[in-house]
Amino acid sequence: MAEATRLIAIRHGETDWNTQSRLQGHTDIPLNARGRAQAAALASALRDEGLTHVYCSDLGRAADTARAFADPLGLPVVTDTALRERGFGQMEGLTYRELDEGRPEWARRWRAREPDFTPPDGESLITLHARVVAVAERLARQHAGGCIAVVSHGGVLDSLYRAATGLALDAPRSWQLGNAAINRLLYTGQRFTLVGWNDAQHLDGLTPA
Repeated sequence: MAEATRLIAIRHGETDWNTQSRLQGHTDIPLNARGRAQAAALASALRDEGLTHVYCSDLGRAADTARAFADPLGLPVVTDTALRERGFGQMEGLTYRELDEGRPEWARRWRAREPDFTPPDGESLITLHARVVAVAERLARQHAGGCIAVVSHGGVLDSLYRAATGLALDAPRSWQLGNAAINRLLYTGQRFTLVGWNDAQHLDGLTPA
């Protein structure tokens, strides 16, 4: 029986596009002041977690969040494009309101979580989920018995939650995906199980740096 791998999944810190309810996707938007403060708060929260490796999306908002806690631990940060957010194609850069008003059919299918809806030049939920589960399982198997951190994006964490709980891709989301919150999963060689989700105690009372 394979040794279990502890996986700590973290969404990147806040960006201005997050506060504007604007679809980011693969667009490389930097952390804002609050996002940088959130990332810094992760250093003390994860200091005694026993991390052995840190992986992240290659997009700056995820990489900067990862470095904020990896550097104090003396751990290198390894980027992986497979950890990127869902590609929203021509929907990227639009606010939810702009999407509703300008592209109501796209908005309807996106909000309904139609698994095969592929925005022009983007990805479907089916494609995203397959990509996320594949990279997460690969990293977990590679570090069996260890504790790894994966810093990524809301859509990626949503897929990990569904993989661990068995929820369908089109099931409504009822869980939080907070910026810089800590989410814990276990991989036993067969599948992921959920240990804890959206731990944000380290962010209590946080003000922008």
